[in-house]
Amino acid sequence: MSDVLDRALDRISRVRGVRGSMIVAADDGIVVAQLLMDGVNGKAVAALAGSLARKMGGAAAVTGAGRVRFLQMDAAEGTLLVAAAPRDLLVVALGDPSVNVGLCRIEMMRAAEAAAR
Repeated sequence: MSDVLDRALDRISRVRGVRGSMIVAADDGIVVAQLLMDGVNGKAVAALAGSLARKMGGAAAVTGAGRVRFLQMDAAEGTLLVAAAPRDLLVVALGDPSVNVGLCRIEMMRAAEAAAR
């Protein structure tokens, strides 16, 4: 499975503006696989992504909105994208403010499918 995940992360990381991509355990934010540029703190990004996914998932459940499939958080220095994947995993991408979110999302959804296999 590692080879499949590595290829999926490589496809995400090739999107212009992406600084890194990861597969993260949804329950505790632990990194399962990662492909990051130098200077990116993977543990911190994974923990933030896991925490956001849990909090947004809880809020969505309370409001009856259903399962959260995709999150986008924009900040002054960049964008954090989180996609739900099977097996209680998250696909995470960290991008520059100018990242092509649509293309990145497509690759993240493909990675989520790959994680299911």
